[in-house]
Amino acid sequence: MTRPTTEQTLTPALVESLRRLDACRVANTIETFDGRLRNEGFADGTVRGLFEELPPIVGHAVTARIRGSAPPPVGHTYRDRTDWWSYILTVPPPRIVVVQDVDERRGLGAFVGHVHARILKSLGCAGYVTNGSVRDLPAVRGIGFQLFASSVSVSHAFVHIVDFGEPVTIGGLEIASSEIVYGDIHGVLTIPGDLVAEVPRVAARLDEQERRVVELCQSAEFTLDRLRAAVGEIE
Repeated sequence: MTRPTTEQTLTPALVESLRRLDACRVANTIETFDGRLRNEGFADGTVRGLFEELPPIVGHAVTARIRGSAPPPVGHTYRDRTDWWSYILTVPPPRIVVVQDVDERRGLGAFVGHVHARILKSLGCAGYVTNGSVRDLPAVRGIGFQLFASSVSVSHAFVHIVDFGEPVTIGGLEIASSEIVYGDIHGVLTIPGDLVAEVPRVAARLDEQERRVVELCQSAEFTLDRLRAAVGEIE
């Protein structure tokens, strides 16, 4: 069942504030609201950010599903879905493309390489997330377009879009179109739309609490009782 989508809450100032964080700090912050279980809301380690040097990305999900191992019933290639490009522009910017490979031979062919990354970037997309494969890594890195994937492939094989705009599952994480997605080298998670504006403020408070714990551990006044008290403030 499709979950309600978020309204456009990602202002440029909020995006910049979120990108100063990292995925681990965002996850810690979301936990403080007790809005979802701590084993939910993030993709597992099968989906990895490929370009460590690139900053975090945040945006509204643009979802699709693909297959890639079987040729079309007629001819030798599948036609590009230009209606997919039109759909991308209906999702509020900034955007992150999230594609589930539902093929039996998942990841055999890559949907996004250098050319497709260029197209997506021109359509206001900050990155691409998939449980399948990607390719053309040096060229994509060069344009500053972040990739999250489970594998790398040399070919696009017979990759084609099955549908778009429906919920997808990536690394165990269900993502609906327009949900807010955050990703960096640690991985990918979703941010509830009703909490996203509070994340930078609460993250700053948690940073200060953790800073005091670290300083205590480095202090000559360190004791277990003081450590328990400091950690208790965070909990």
